This record gives sequence, C-alpha cells and structure tokens, in this order.
Amino acid sequence: MTTTKAPSAASSASTPLALTSGQLPRYVEPAMLVGVAVLVAGVQFLIGGFHLPSWLILTALLYLIAIAIGSSIVESRRKAVDRVVRGLVTAAFLLAVAPLISTLWTVVSKGLAVVNWNFITQTGGSAFDPDTLAVVATPGALQAIVGTLIITGIAALISVPIGVLAAVYLVEYALPTNPLRRTITFLVDVMTGIPSIVAGLFAFSFFALIVGPKAFSGFSASIALCVLMIPIVIRSTEEMLRLVPADLREASLALGVPRSATIVKVVLRTAASGIITGVVLAVARVVGETAPIFIAASFTDNFNSNPFDGPMQTLPVMAYTAYSFPGQDIDASQAQAWGAAFLLVVLVVIFNLIARIVASVFAPKAR
Repeated sequence: MTTTKAPSAASSASTPLALTSGQLPRYVEPAMLVGVAVLVAGVQFLIGGFHLPSWLILTALLYLIAIAIGSSIVESRRKAVDRVVRGLVTAAFLLAVAPLISTLWTVVSKGLAVVNWNFITQTGGSAFDPDTLAVVATPGALQAIVGTLIITGIAALISVPIGVLAAVYLVEYALPTNPLRRTITFLVDVMTGIPSIVAGLFAFSFFALIVGPKAFSGFSASIALCVLMIPIVIRSTEEMLRLVPADLREASLALGVPRSATIVKVVLRTAASGIITGVVLAVARVVGETAPIFIAASFTDNFNSNPFDGPMQTLPVMAYTAYSFPGQDIDASQAQAWGAAFLLVVLVVIFNLIARIVASVFAPKAR
C-alpha cells in the first residue's frame, strides 16, 4: 500500500504562492504625464525655445516609455503592455480629434465676430459711394442663406422619393438573383464614390444642352446635389429596411394584407426612425458642397430666389469666393467668408440635431 505524505504547515508557510501582483496608484498616470510634459518643456526652453509639435511628440513618447518601465517593475509585463496600448489608443484619439477641434474653434471665433442680425437679414455686396468716390463693401449673407435652403430643399424633394422607392424595390421586391437588382446595386456603389465636381459638370452639361451655354441656375445645382444624395438615401434606407424582422412581414401577409399595404403600414413605419435619420444626414452631407454648386449655379451678390433663372449664391460658395477672390477691402471679404462658414456649420449642426430628435421620437420603443 502506497501512502502520500501531506506537506506540513511549516513548509507551506515558508513558500507562499504569489496570487497577486503589485498595483500602481491611480494618480501615477496623470502625475507622470504632467511631470514628463513639464520636463520636456523645460528642456526645450533651455535649448532654444518652446515648439508645440515637438513638445507634444516628445511628451507622448517619453510618457509611454516611463509608464512601461514603471508598470513592468511594480506590476507585470502584461499590465505594462496594457497601459502602453491604452496610451497609444488615447494618443491616436487625440490626434484625430485635434484637427476637428482646431477647425471648429477657428470658424467659431472668427465667425462670431462677423455674424449679427444685420449680417443674416441683409444682402451683401459692393456699392459705389459718389460722395467719397470709394467702393463700399456691405456685409450680408441673406442671398446665400436663401439660395442654400432653396437648392438643398429642391434636391431633397427629388432625391428622397427616388431613394426610398429604389430601396423598397431592392429589399422587398427584387430577388437576390435578379439582374436588375445587381445592376442597381452596382450603380449605387459607384455613385457613392463619385467625385462631387463630376456631379456639377454633369448637371451643367445637361442643362447647357437644353437652354444653351448660360445654364447657371439653382435648379441645375439641385440636380447636381441629387446625384450625390440619391445613393446615400438608397444605401441608408436599404440597411434600415433589412433590419425590420421578417416575422412582421409574414404576420401581416398571413392576415391577408396586400404586400403594398404591408410595406407602407408595417415595414416603413417600423424603419421610419432610421430612414428619416439617413435622409437628414444625407441633406447635411450635401449642404456644404462647393464644387458642384459653383459649376452649376455660379455665384452672385444679387438676391435671387428664383431657382430657374440666373445664378444663385450659397453659403459654401460665398465662403469660397469671398476668400479666394476678395474685393478691394480684403479684410471685409475675409470676414464675410468666415461669417458664411460659421453659418454653414450652424446649419449642419441643426440638421444633425434634427436627425437625433427624429430618431428618438420615431423609434419603435418610444411609440
């Protein structure tokens, strides 16, 4: 008979098992980051002056090295790798957000100095003052605001029905093996990546063949925006319709409801939140286009609310032309460009807020 001798209590106490490792305090990471930043800044001042880009890069590199060494000594190699990777992810996030924050800060700071009630409600332009024999620049963006809303509104009225109906056909009627379905899907994918300037050239060429070489109009610019909006609406609506459970369709059809009524009253109502959100985001996507509108509608300082007669001004084109082709008063032209850019950012923010509100109101759970 074989017996096994159990380890004594004295031997177990002399060789304990280390089930846990050391742990750095929570304040070590921010304290180490601040210390490295101050050290790098001090060395730069001693060498020859402070330089922001090199300071940021050196601070990030030295911090990652320091936290890796400290974590390896106190904790473990696995924890050190985790802290380094987390630092790299944070640095990548800050690197991606920094240009956006810088752009927004520049536009808001320079645009708020120009935008006021008179700037929004009056038409800008240049006028000759016979008393002083000088050309006076009048700041104003009314013609650009009205042109932007008209051109974008017409484009939405044309694009939304076409895009939604095309998505309904692709999801609800066309079989996966249908050649027409494959063709439409391929064309939508191609149109999604088409350059915006190509859409402007297409619209201008199309109307030039109909009305002649002077085919600048707001409606022509709307057609150019339709080329950019339709594939976005089709793709977003198609994805929302695919998320609707098939059980809802089958239950409606089993009760004898026609397919068309099922689509209108069951499928579209269920996906209404996502469809409307996609439409609003598509409008926000094209409202800031400059190249197609500049080619198809040109620009003007005169107030024109007729989309079928003559050039029209929009906010992105106004910002581009005022900054690229300034008048005699360069400072006034640049101020008008920053004001138009600020109004455009506000308009895009409003569209995105509308999309969020609509998504929360029309969500199935909310109903």
